[in-house]
Amino acid sequence: GINAEYGGIYWCAMEELNTRADSEMVSALLQCCSSKAWAEHMMSLRPYADVEDMLGKADEAWTDAGIADYLEAFCGHPMIGESQLREKFAATAGWASNEQAGVSSASEEVLQRLVRLNQEYKDKFGYIFIICATGKSADQMADACENRLGNAPDEEIQVAAAQQHLITKIRLRKLIESDSAKL
Repeated sequence: GINAEYGGIYWCAMEELNTRADSEMVSALLQCCSSKAWAEHMMSLRPYADVEDMLGKADEAWTDAGIADYLEAFCGHPMIGESQLREKFAATAGWASNEQAGVSSASEEVLQRLVRLNQEYKDKFGYIFIICATGKSADQMADACENRLGNAPDEEIQVAAAQQHLITKIRLRKLIESDSAKL
């Protein structure tokens, strides 16, 4: 289970996260998910007993989030395949580039398809295409985008929110791992 993976040194990282100054912790949480309401809700749920508890509380906070919170979270991402990560994404650029590693080896044709589909998606739904890109090739992401273009807007916002939450949980694990590496 997750506690077996995140035992020992990770307990020390959890203790550090639980005692971190509020402003620093909010900043760290916003690197995981750009929704201020979600980050504030996560703050209200401290302390976290362990990794599993923190992830469970992340589920609770996301379940309580609304469409405005989803859209705010989506704004914290660069467009999949975007070659220049704008300054506004500097805090999560390292994580995002690793999450989008499948794009770096894609052909120019696939990248152009991804850019075109991203724009169609944004034109239809009003926000960028959100997908948990970890472990996916650019082709797989383009296919997913193309398939999701067929969704109704009220269905797609829920699909995108679920993908956002997967990304958030990956980033929470990275936050814990990066804190344990400091110890």
